[in-house]
Parts: sequence; structure tokens; C-alpha cells
Amino acid sequence: MKQSRRARRMERSHQRHRRTPAFNLVSLMDIFTILVFFLLVNSSDGEVLPSTRSVELPESVAEQKPRQNVVVMITERDILVQGNAVARVSDVVGSAGSNIKALQQALESQDHRRLLPTSSEASPAPEVTIMGNKNIPYALLKKVMTTCTDAGYGRISLAVMQKAVQES
Repeated sequence: MKQSRRARRMERSHQRHRRTPAFNLVSLMDIFTILVFFLLVNSSDGEVLPSTRSVELPESVAEQKPRQNVVVMITERDILVQGNAVARVSDVVGSAGSNIKALQQALESQDHRRLLPTSSEASPAPEVTIMGNKNIPYALLKKVMTTCTDAGYGRISLAVMQKAVQES
């Protein structure tokens, strides 16, 4: 039986629309690759400081993110530089003087390990971050800070936990 031209055209049109559309996999792969790179680049904005349960940091509304530098951690029992114990808190609190020799030696050895710029560039002063329990005595914190400056560290930062700003 012979179909009219219109019927044949309608049948061709129905057959074209009946097929499932093919996905363009190249475009999908490009989108997912861009998404993965975006997540990798932006995931490094997290915490830089080592986390420990033995140090309870004080809270502050400071908004500066920590930088990658030498970390001095003061726990209830020990003073650590980059995770290595250098002095006992009980020995430091009971001692006279404003300097902790073992801490100064550890900080100076950390300073020698860092990459120095070429001789034409001015060498920036090294930085140190002090992570201290919020209940440590001020005299101990002062001794640690004095030792850091004596070891040649020009910029000292104190690590705190960020809390939300209360609106008035």
C-alpha cells in the first residue's frame, strides 16, 4: 500500500524522535575534570596547624589564617617544636632566667633547615606559631616568647580557635 508524502514524512520524524539521545562523554569528562581541579585547589584552605587533643586553644575573633611556619606547642607536660619534645614544663617553670636553652637550640636548628633566598634578596625574619593551652601560666608563655626572639624569630603568632563574631 502506498503512503502519501505527508505520512512518510511523519513516520521519519517519529523514528528520529524515538531514538534515545546520545550523551556527549567528552563534554562530561571535561566538566568533571574541571570540578576535580577546582576542589583540589580550594581544599588546601583548611587548617595548617597540627591538631592535638592535649592543647585546648583559647578562642578569639581573629580572622587571619595561619601560615606554614615553625610550630611551638606547649602542652600541660612538654614543650614541643614541630612535634618533637624539647623541654618539660615542670623544669621550665621552676627554673630561673628568661630563656629556655633547649628550646632555643631546637628553634635555631629549625631556622638552619629552611630555604634561604639568594644573596641578592633580603632574608625575611623567620616566623613561629605558638600553640599553647589556654590555662598555661603567663610566665611560661613569656619565657617561650623571649626564647623565640632570642633564637632570631622576628614574627611570633599565637594560635587560637576562631569563634563567631557577635553582632551588637
